[in-house]
Amino acid sequence: MSWIDWLIVITPLTLIIWLSFYSKRYARNVVDFLAAGRCAGRYVICIGDMMGALSVVTIIAASEQNYATGFGITFWNSILTPVAIVMSLTGYCAFRWRETRCLSKGQFIELRYGSKNFRVITAVISTLSEMIANAIGPAIAANFFIYYLGLPHKIMIFGIGLPCYAIIVVLCLALALVIICPAGRISLLITDCFQGLLTYPVLIILIGFIILKFSWGHDISPVLWGRVPDESFINPYDVEKLRDFNIFALVVTLTSNIMNRASWIGNDTSNSGRTPHEQKMAGILGAWRNGIGTILMTMLALVAVIFMNSPNFSANSQNSKFKTDNYQIRQELSQRVADAVIVDNDKKVATFEAIKAIQPAIKDCTVNKLSQTDNNDTIYLLSVREILGDTPQASYEYQQFKTLYHQMMLPTVLSKILPIGMLGMFCLLMIMLLISTDGIRIFNAVGSIVQDMILPYIKKPLDPKSHLRLIRWTCVGVAVFFMIVALFFSQLDYINMFVMIMSALWMGGAGPIMVFGLYTRFGNLTGAYCSLIFGSGFALIGCILQRTWALSVYPFLAEHNYVKGLDKFLRACSSPFEPWIHWEMNAEKFPINSYEILFIAIMLGIIAYVIGSFLTYKPYNLDKLLHRGIYRDEQSAHEVKVEWSWKTLLNKLITITPDYTKGDKVLAWSVFFYSFVYQFGLIFLAVIIWNLFCPWPKEFWNNYFWYIIIIIPAIIGVISAIWFFVGGVIDIRRLFIDLAARKADDRDNGQVN
Repeated sequence: MSWIDWLIVITPLTLIIWLSFYSKRYARNVVDFLAAGRCAGRYVICIGDMMGALSVVTIIAASEQNYATGFGITFWNSILTPVAIVMSLTGYCAFRWRETRCLSKGQFIELRYGSKNFRVITAVISTLSEMIANAIGPAIAANFFIYYLGLPHKIMIFGIGLPCYAIIVVLCLALALVIICPAGRISLLITDCFQGLLTYPVLIILIGFIILKFSWGHDISPVLWGRVPDESFINPYDVEKLRDFNIFALVVTLTSNIMNRASWIGNDTSNSGRTPHEQKMAGILGAWRNGIGTILMTMLALVAVIFMNSPNFSANSQNSKFKTDNYQIRQELSQRVADAVIVDNDKKVATFEAIKAIQPAIKDCTVNKLSQTDNNDTIYLLSVREILGDTPQASYEYQQFKTLYHQMMLPTVLSKILPIGMLGMFCLLMIMLLISTDGIRIFNAVGSIVQDMILPYIKKPLDPKSHLRLIRWTCVGVAVFFMIVALFFSQLDYINMFVMIMSALWMGGAGPIMVFGLYTRFGNLTGAYCSLIFGSGFALIGCILQRTWALSVYPFLAEHNYVKGLDKFLRACSSPFEPWIHWEMNAEKFPINSYEILFIAIMLGIIAYVIGSFLTYKPYNLDKLLHRGIYRDEQSAHEVKVEWSWKTLLNKLITITPDYTKGDKVLAWSVFFYSFVYQFGLIFLAVIIWNLFCPWPKEFWNNYFWYIIIIIPAIIGVISAIWFFVGGVIDIRRLFIDLAARKADDRDNGQVN
């Protein structure tokens, strides 16, 4: 990058760090540090949540997934829309959670199930699951910056070769600690909101650049249609043979979204709203907030797919818009990845020679259709596989090569095609996303450790200074844990699959514990333990098998001649669900993927919870937990009963209550019409019905993808960027005022007496 790019990066970062230290004056006690004094407005929460959701990991993961399965499958994501909006409009879980006034999910679990030991057990499982899943963030980010900035894998300092990867991981985590430690949730919310305000214009510029540089008819459409039957990258009715990220994955996502809505609640911004209503409105705003992030990930994924597979960007093209081509990028990328993952020097040299020998010509996908097993990357992957051999160690290294090759394709492409200025802006964007997500994930884990694993065993209430000191030192400890995992834990699967299986260690059994705990009176401690044992226990077994498959499990099965028998059994089990579920023995990868493991775990957890609870049935006093009825006090949510009538029918369906202002009503109705009427009704259900009677031709799907998936979301993203920019500035100002005026209560620290 040029000095202009570095100036673009350094200037805003300096201001962000200053804001973090400035916010320290407002962190007077535990509620301030953990929940921003419960003073945050909807825009601050919403923008902060966007920065937490839109990360380096999610961008790389989206590119990796779409490079493998395209965009046709995303049409079916609209199945999730009505459920997500209903949950936001109704405040599903979030509203009741805020009514409990708990500072952590562990505090809720102890109050709901009456067991301090169970609180600690769930805290250990959820925190370890969350920390291992999130520790991939610094690892992916470190690799991203190595490939984006063209850094060497080793840097010589005083004659000593130090791994660049380790240095960047440490720097990433140190920067996150600088943001967290001064004021905890306050500094995170303020810096995240400020970063979000900076992010919006950067996103708009990037989206505009991509639309201008890549022609729909000349560059994009031919590549998306250049796929074999049943593996289309654009036609949602032609995706039957796509593996991993398919229709069944959507079913699992839908199930998990419902059952695990509250599984991670409590150690995030869900405690920070001024009122339960404000917390709910922040969730409703999320329907508009998500547009800019979604369109960015779609556009960046398109860049990788199109640039790497279009003949227009090949070495033989005479009309390329860029100074590089996809042959040069594949050569550089594959050699750098091989240098990073292959241990044996002789094999490494042989791999370099094999890669250099590959000819520059790529397949013209308009003539020779591409597939998941036969595409422009296949020759590179097969060359590496042949050099490595068939030993367990070779299978392990090949899996590492394949994973890193696809993950680092996007940063390698962007580093070569972005102009001066935009290189710095995109680097700044990635650093801001890194700071935000690493900081949030470290802090969420710290809240669980301190509040749910340490605090229950401290008999005397801690004074605020001691409590805050404990939290800050725990932040350092969690950052060290992240560093260790990032340095020594190899990620061998798609990012989304890795995060899914690690999260399943908690989510497999957490859904019933949290959701049924908030909404039912029959659930009890026995049912909760059963859910954890059967749900999370199954996920743990699946995780162990995935991690040890190539090096240990498969070689053991092959040595004892179990492979053929198990292969026959797996095929028989999955055959009723073909083509969406397909199980067969594989030397490199466990046959059952992470989505399938999670789904089975969730079902086992629900069944075990219900059976265990009813076998030891004892009704629970839910009104006391939620501060309702006779347990209402000054802080309780305002209860207003609205009778059912034709006049109130729609308002009740959208859960509009008397505490809604006119602006709140407009916002709720706008989300309803945009999500239900437009997204779900017009561009999903209407399209399905139309295709039932008259299947669309290629031209119709071309126009649908271009306008509905790209142009309209891009316009909405620009409008929402301006809207949230104004709302964010107003809410930050009010947050500072409310924090300064707040009366601190040192007894409100999360301990259950």
